[in-house]
Amino acid sequence: MRIISGNFKGKKILNPKDTYTRPLKDLTKESLFNILQHSNKFKTRIKASKILDLFSGVGSFGLECLSREASYVTFIENYKEVLPILKKNILDLNCATKSTIVEKDIFKELNFNIFKKKFEIIFMDPPYKKKLSELLNKILQAKIITKHGIIIIHRHKDEKDEFSNFFKILEEKNYGISKIIFGKFI
Repeated sequence: MRIISGNFKGKKILNPKDTYTRPLKDLTKESLFNILQHSNKFKTRIKASKILDLFSGVGSFGLECLSREASYVTFIENYKEVLPILKKNILDLNCATKSTIVEKDIFKELNFNIFKKKFEIIFMDPPYKKKLSELLNKILQAKIITKHGIIIIHRHKDEKDEFSNFFKILEEKNYGISKIIFGKFI
């Protein structure tokens, strides 16, 4: 896997050997970033944004954002098998000063009120079959997303999520076995 654009274009990202972690496929990632860059359905852009990368795995989304000049990325990951790879990827791209890793279980341990800054983009790539409504409620209650901020969710194409009336889907795209949902709080 590689960084597809920006300052680190072409640089390799290490991947885990197990199948528990599902890094974004390059084609899906490229399409996602094209939508982020060109869509008129939302105002948020990557450059100079603060990004929250939930379930970050090896960091492919957050590192791609840093390559495209995001100001800062907070990576949230607790899977012990992938954390050393995430840390090495960050160090290999010299991104340690523009990022933080929070090693907590999002569903059990993480209190979103710990964040002192608001994020323009929140990316969520949870394990399949995990329900997102409680997590979205926590994010909304903590008020950690900017007024025009967006939430991007990577899911299995057959996953049926129920979103509360406070979450509006702006765009949804299917990519083989997965889908990407762009949404915001209303």
